[in-house]
Amino acid sequence: MTEVYALKIEPQGRMPASRHPINDLLELLGRRWTLRVLWELRDQPLPYRKLRAACGNVSTSVLSTRLRELRDADIVERTEGDYRLTERGAALGDQLLALNEWARRWAESAE
Repeated sequence: MTEVYALKIEPQGRMPASRHPINDLLELLGRRWTLRVLWELRDQPLPYRKLRAACGNVSTSVLSTRLRELRDADIVERTEGDYRLTERGAALGDQLLALNEWARRWAESAE
């Protein structure tokens, strides 16, 4: 059975949250660096500096904003100085792994 989450996402003050959870999720995931942050946190918690370095030195303001948005959506949490995926975030991370596998097969078939 598929579990549906109601995300608490503020779409950067431009519009109210959608009635369709997928729209809210795509709005959040479509923001610069969001997917990269989730990808880097998929295996282990990271302190801010290591996360920033793993993301290719994203600007501190963008990274702080993305982390705040992901915390607000209950996808990432901060514990003892590290950022890590919540249970909800880990479930999303599983989907990113499946997407990564699809991308790998797609890239191989394009060669």
